[in-house]
Amino acid sequence: MAILDKHGVIEKNVTLLSVFAFLVVTIGGLVEIAPLFWLENTIEDVDGMRPYTPLELAGRDVYIREGCYVCHSQMIRPMRDEVERYGHYSLAAESQYDHPFQWGSKRTGPDLARVGGRYSDEWHVDHLADPQSVVPESVMPKYGFLSHRSLEGTYIEDNMKVHAVVGVPYTDEMMENAQADFLAQADPDSDYDGLIERYGESVQVRNFDGEAGVSEMDALVAYLQMLGTLVDFSTFTPDASR
Repeated sequence: MAILDKHGVIEKNVTLLSVFAFLVVTIGGLVEIAPLFWLENTIEDVDGMRPYTPLELAGRDVYIREGCYVCHSQMIRPMRDEVERYGHYSLAAESQYDHPFQWGSKRTGPDLARVGGRYSDEWHVDHLADPQSVVPESVMPKYGFLSHRSLEGTYIEDNMKVHAVVGVPYTDEMMENAQADFLAQADPDSDYDGLIERYGESVQVRNFDGEAGVSEMDALVAYLQMLGTLVDFSTFTPDASR
């Protein structure tokens, strides 16, 4: 009874309740955050990971602008039902260049962490333009207007410089060639050797929306098609020391 009486005193006193709530949150936060300062690296280095190409980065910006993260998560949890449906569980390294990350907290639509390569470019374009024509039960809005919004990559270098400030390893060469690489990735007839040299063989080069020029649809599909494709999970071995 004495304990209940003391608890009642705390509940009835706003100041005491606020102080104790603050202490609980502070202690809980320290328990979760403090150990990270004593780890050499909180993110395991994984072969294959690279920064987004200029076109993929622009597509990611479209993805965020249109609020895709509200209905689609990008974080597969290490549970059997999730792994069997979506693929290998997500690694921290796969989000290391995301500012902000796109883990999400709601799945009105499926998780997209491994959507890259699962469908064709044509499927993505059709699905974005008219979701119900592909998935009749879908409640997703139409994004056909993205095909009519052209992109020149005029400010993509500035965008990359901002990301470099927060730790994304864009080199001076990458930023100097940002606009050229942006245009080259959506044009298979272009000279894209420099793009491949700077970002690696995993870069997909093609006309993503099938139309002339570079559109927001091109950028978004390029971004979606690379999600979950950078790590070779057939050879990946988790670091057991972590």
